[in-house]
Amino acid sequence: MTDIEVLRYTAFSRDPDGGNPAGVVPDAAGLDADAMLAIAAGLGYSETAFLTAPPEGLGGEQGRSFTVRYFSPKAEVPFCGHATVATAVALAERIGPGELLFATRAGTVPVSVTSEDGRLRATLTSVEPHTEEIGAADLAEALAALDWPQADLDPAFPPRIAYAGARHLVLGAGTRARLADLAYDFARLEALMRRLDLTTVQLVFRAGPAEFHVRNPFPVGGVVEDPATGAAAAAFGAYARELGLIPADAVLTLHQGEDLGRPGVLTVELREGEARVRVGGEAVRIA
Repeated sequence: MTDIEVLRYTAFSRDPDGGNPAGVVPDAAGLDADAMLAIAAGLGYSETAFLTAPPEGLGGEQGRSFTVRYFSPKAEVPFCGHATVATAVALAERIGPGELLFATRAGTVPVSVTSEDGRLRATLTSVEPHTEEIGAADLAEALAALDWPQADLDPAFPPRIAYAGARHLVLGAGTRARLADLAYDFARLEALMRRLDLTTVQLVFRAGPAEFHVRNPFPVGGVVEDPATGAAAAAFGAYARELGLIPADAVLTLHQGEDLGRPGVLTVELREGEARVRVGGEAVRIA
């Protein structure tokens, strides 16, 4: 596999030292799942995206539609937002800004790439989102694994499992200090997440009406914490709208990665009358 081109980008930042790094394999034709997993494990990023030809009938502009698969160092995941943004920007550098269409395991994901002052920005549109309740015993286990007392939760944010391409447990932190103090039982949380088919846990602190700080433990991917998580951002936007925490038409700013020393910014856009959620951000190549 030494002749396979592997690109490295960071998403949701214009600084290579910020945001969330992702691998991008522009031509993964001929690679099977084991080979993709090996490449992802070798890179060590939370996800790597692998592009192949689009399925018949996908649509989109010729040469701008692709099948995309996402692998963490430990397993394939159905969808990954930051790797989608990284992939879209990598493609735009080669074929120009514009509309892209990705066929993923979670569904069809349109992505729009724009250029402003020489900087590229990608905005994905999620698959149809939904939320569901989490049982009391499972919630208690999650809090025990995180070592978060129930009293540290923000009662304005009811615990829910939210989906917009992947499943995430949303928990609201009562204070910014609570969010910053994250030291969890990796194996215990991983076991619960596997049982509930969760991709990350979305930990949220509300800093303003439309501004949030978030963190995402990701033990099922073999990573202690994801520095910037587009799929979870989309799921959170749907969750917040469904519970009436934000207006039906809103633009949210999510700050992530600050506690890891890799600050990034994710923009979440919700449009009244449209179920799908848009998540956007910049991406730059890592030298």
